[in-house]
Amino acid sequence: MSILYNILISIFNKLLPVIGWFGAKLNLFANGRKTVFETLEKYFPAQEQVLWFHCASLGEYEQGVPVMEVLKKKYPDHKLLVTFFSPSGYEAKKKSTLADLIVYLPLDTKSNAKRFIQLVKPDLAVFVKYEFWPNYLKTLQSQNIPAVFISAAFRKDQAFFKWYGGFMRNVLKKVDHFFVQDVVSETLMKEHGFANITVSGDTRFDRVSRQIEMDNHVDFISEFVDNRLCVVIGSSWQQDEEVFVDFVNDAPDTLCFIIAPHEIKENNISSLQQKIKKETVLYSEKGEVVLKDKQVFILNSIGYLSRVYSYADIAYVGGAMGTGGLHNILEPATFGIPIIIGKNFKKFREAIQLQKLAGLFSVSDADEFTSITNKLIEDKKFREKTGMISGHFINSNTGATRTILEYLSKLIHC
Repeated sequence: MSILYNILISIFNKLLPVIGWFGAKLNLFANGRKTVFETLEKYFPAQEQVLWFHCASLGEYEQGVPVMEVLKKKYPDHKLLVTFFSPSGYEAKKKSTLADLIVYLPLDTKSNAKRFIQLVKPDLAVFVKYEFWPNYLKTLQSQNIPAVFISAAFRKDQAFFKWYGGFMRNVLKKVDHFFVQDVVSETLMKEHGFANITVSGDTRFDRVSRQIEMDNHVDFISEFVDNRLCVVIGSSWQQDEEVFVDFVNDAPDTLCFIIAPHEIKENNISSLQQKIKKETVLYSEKGEVVLKDKQVFILNSIGYLSRVYSYADIAYVGGAMGTGGLHNILEPATFGIPIIIGKNFKKFREAIQLQKLAGLFSVSDADEFTSITNKLIEDKKFREKTGMISGHFINSNTGATRTILEYLSKLIHC
C-alpha cells in the first residue's frame, strides 16, 4: 500500500503543470506550489528557529490561530511558518501578519518532504485537525522533530479503523501526540492501540469566545438594522437560498435581513438579487442610499461576518443544505443567538451537540425554515432561551488552547 501511495502521489506531482488547465482553483493549487522551495530558501536560513503549523484550509487555520497567537508571543525569537493545502485557505490568509511566512505545502512525495524539512528544520510541527501526510510524518520522525495534531477528530467510518486501514494506522504511529476534540475520538484511538492522546476539546471555541470581548460595532450595519429584529444569513450557497428566499420575500417590514453569501462573485450576487423582491442594498452601494429604508443588506464583501453576527437576533448558517459542508456555527453561537442550519450536518460534532441541547435547529426545506423562524420571531422567551443555550455552549467548551500549550511548551527549544 505504501508503494502504491508513493507511485500515485509522484504521478500527481508530475501532473501539476497540466492540472492547472482544468479550472481556476486548480490553477491556483498548481501555480501556488511552483516557487515554494525558493521562497523557503530565502526566508529560512539555517540558523533560524521555526515553528511549523500546517492547515488544510481556512477552517483549520482558524482552529490553529489561538495556539499560534500565544506561541508567537511566548517565543518571539522563533519564526512562525504556516502552510496550506487548499487554495481557499491560502488565498484568504496569504497576507496575514500572524505568521512570518505563509506558503502552500508541496505535495507529499518523498523528495518534497525531505527537501521541505531540510530547508525549514522546524523545532516543532503542528498539524491542525486533519491532513495525515505519510512522507512528511515519516521524515519528521526520522529527524526527531515532534509532530503533534491539535483539535483532531476521528470517526468510525474513517479508513484508519477499517480492516484495510493498516497503512493509514501506521501513518498515525508517526505522530508524537494527538489532542482530540472529544471522548469518542479518544475511545476509537485507544481501541486501536494508541495511548498518546489527550482530550483537549476544540480550539475554535477559544477563538470565537474572544470575539464577544472585541469591538464588534460596524457603523453601516448599525444604520441599516436601526433597532429592527434582524436575521443574519451567513455563508449561504444556492441550495440555502432555495430555503430562505421565499421567507424573506414574504416577511413583514418589521424584520430586516443581512445576507452574506459564501461566493461573492458578481454573477452569484446578481442571481440572489433577482430572487429577492424586497428593497435591497449591496455593501458596495452602502454610501449611495439611506440604509434604514432598505430591508435586505447583501454583504458582497469579506471580513465582516463575525462582527455582523453580533447584530443578529436569529442566525441561519449555510452549507448544510448541499454537500459542501456546514460553515462555522460557533461564530454566531458566541453571541448567544438561536441558530438554524440545513439538513446535512452529521459530520459536524458541534452542530450535533448544539442540536441535542436545543440551541440549534435543522431544516430540510423552505416550509421547515419558515416554521421555526416564525416561532423564534413570535416567541421572544423561546428565542432568548435558545440563544442562551448557544452562548453557554461556547463558554462551557473553552480551554483547549491552554491544555495544548502546556504540552507544546515542553517541546520547544528556547
